[in-house]
Amino acid sequence: MTINCKGQLIDLSKPKIMAILNVTPDSFFDGGKYSNEKNILDHVEKCLVDGATFIDVGAYSSRPGASEVTENMELLRILPIVKLIINKFPETILSIDTFRSEVASACVQEGAAIINDISSGQLDDKMMDTIARLNVPYILMHMRGTPKTMLSKTEYDDIVQNLLHFFSEKVGIAQSKGIRDIIIDPGFGFAKNLEQNYVLFSKIEQLKTIELPILLGISRKSMIYKLLDTTAEYALNGTSALHMLGLYKGANILRVHDVKEAMECIKIHNQLIS
Repeated sequence: MTINCKGQLIDLSKPKIMAILNVTPDSFFDGGKYSNEKNILDHVEKCLVDGATFIDVGAYSSRPGASEVTENMELLRILPIVKLIINKFPETILSIDTFRSEVASACVQEGAAIINDISSGQLDDKMMDTIARLNVPYILMHMRGTPKTMLSKTEYDDIVQNLLHFFSEKVGIAQSKGIRDIIIDPGFGFAKNLEQNYVLFSKIEQLKTIELPILLGISRKSMIYKLLDTTAEYALNGTSALHMLGLYKGANILRVHDVKEAMECIKIHNQLIS
């Protein structure tokens, strides 16, 4: 189970870490934290030293109710960061968290290697054709509506079956357009309430029937800190607990804020199954 990132084959049969780099002022956990070049480069270097395989850069906060950002503003925020990181760490495998085809294209031209789309092409009908042309791995995430409206779209007869149907349809479209390397993301917290998140997590291994790598993005999310009656700042322990269970259930990539702790989970998991 490999993906091709700028000619480098990454084996996802062994779990990997995707480190989060938000360059937005309003992200739910680290908004505004990485607002200057030194902070950004220090963060990227620490993530790479701690064991991250991928760095996921986002310039549009997708937290519920987040302010909309124009395409021009997203480009103005993200392109200098992509150039900065690639210049300092040219071997870095950069993932771009965007649902806009123009942003995806511009970032790949500057050296990014993966596109992480929270909408699976639903918010930009040119996205999948663009990914096929760029010939980069594509992360398809499950979401209904938009970040502004998704919390009103949480009615499911069977949430797992809904996701299986969703991914079957989206993967089929992507493959028909020639997209080769596809990763699926269940989209925890996106158009799902707290109970639904845990029902889905408890059955996440059923998504393995799609036979594609699974990205797990639960780091410090409200499904953890609301259940534990705390805040995102104090949700690391809960995050690690779910990371261990997610690895046991077959997750291939952990998308995280805390690389060192996630890497410890992977090392323990690898030892248990060796």
